[in-house]
Amino acid sequence: MPEIKRPRRGSLAFYPRKRAKRIYPDVTTYPETEKPKILAFAGYKVGMTHVALIDKKKGSPTFGKEIVVPVTILECPPLKVVGIRCYRNSVKGLKVLSEVWTKDLPKELSRKVKIKADTEKQLSKINEKLSEISEVRLIVCTAPKLAGIGKKKPEVFEIGVGGKEVKEKLEFAKSLLGKDISVSEFTRPGELVDAIAITKGKGTAGPVKRFGIKIQVRHAKQKRRHVGSLGQERPGKVRWTLAMAGQLGFQRRTEFNKRVLKIGKGEEINPKGGFVRYGLIKSDYVLVEGSVPGPKKRLIILRAAIRPSKTKFLVPEIKQVVI
Repeated sequence: MPEIKRPRRGSLAFYPRKRAKRIYPDVTTYPETEKPKILAFAGYKVGMTHVALIDKKKGSPTFGKEIVVPVTILECPPLKVVGIRCYRNSVKGLKVLSEVWTKDLPKELSRKVKIKADTEKQLSKINEKLSEISEVRLIVCTAPKLAGIGKKKPEVFEIGVGGKEVKEKLEFAKSLLGKDISVSEFTRPGELVDAIAITKGKGTAGPVKRFGIKIQVRHAKQKRRHVGSLGQERPGKVRWTLAMAGQLGFQRRTEFNKRVLKIGKGEEINPKGGFVRYGLIKSDYVLVEGSVPGPKKRLIILRAAIRPSKTKFLVPEIKQVVI
């Protein structure tokens, strides 16, 4: 008789399951675009609600009818462009070639980043090394004081710049240096974005909750919420594929192709008393179809869709936002 085999119990899913290095993600891959443009933005997660809109997807059973769709609210105060960073190609990937910082750093950021900015001198050095540059990115900082989360210390991260030629990218980046950029400059209703965030941390968890393995019967000799065997006798080692207890959550995750439904001001959507466990939206907000990773008040990075679906661009016709 042949040996009876079965699929493994419990999903490995993403591996390794370890804690993220910081509470907001780092984005290294961006889509290619024809013209220079901003390829990412950031917002604080407010919570979820639902909207009533007209279904415009042809072939759908509810085409032309009013449907209810779950949405996530993100508060997106303007980002300040505090620097430009240029990269060059090397054998080991992209390496920093040079960077330039603006003179007028925000007060909260000047305490965090100690840089003596000589903008004109740094820009002239970049122009001399133009032939070596392969990638241009913007260094931006958030403005949490303009949001409703009651935070002061801004986050600092990079966002990509689209375009075909390096010279066009650099000129576009120079035009934004020291200025504020809004979410409406990044996307518009109907476009697809990728949501990148650090998920909700749940600490140490056992293999049943962490991997979804089967609970042992009560006649099991060892623990019930445990794997039956740690592996074969030889080679005498425990394989990495074995479901064991460890860190659950607080990991970097990406969800692709989230449709932007609406961009607006906070006054038009705020409920009386503010949102539960968040407060009042004080600046711009974005409605994203579906859910996004992370708990409330966490910084979510929105990136231009790197592998968009083949569905046509559809501007949503929203009838009501239920708060």
